[in-house]
Amino acid sequence: MGIFKNIFGNEDDKKASDSKINWVVLQDLGQLNEIITRSEEQPVVIFKHSTRCSVSRMALKQFENEFDLEEKVTPYFLDLIAFRAVSNEIASRFDVVHQSPQLLLISNGKCVYNVSHSDIDASELKSQV
Repeated sequence: MGIFKNIFGNEDDKKASDSKINWVVLQDLGQLNEIITRSEEQPVVIFKHSTRCSVSRMALKQFENEFDLEEKVTPYFLDLIAFRAVSNEIASRFDVVHQSPQLLLISNGKCVYNVSHSDIDASELKSQV
């Protein structure tokens, strides 16, 4: 499989470079403290994505196509398959039920908006910011 990925690439690798969103990749538990601190000055969005789920891939693509909050929020992207411990800590720390895909809006250290699956909508997020 590795040779095919090297030759043809991986759809999720392309996603990171093709996205118009300047994602901060969330891959370390310590970054959750950073998110809480940042959210005191500007809202933070966390997109939890399952690389094994076509529904998650479609929700991500639609969200990225509609996202236009570059100056209003700091967007974080979590590959929850690769970083499951981070995903679990998000659920615990922000008192939300784990979903995939899932979009959370963090403001002043708390989750103030939380949606999943087909409810993920960039225009609805915009009304929450």
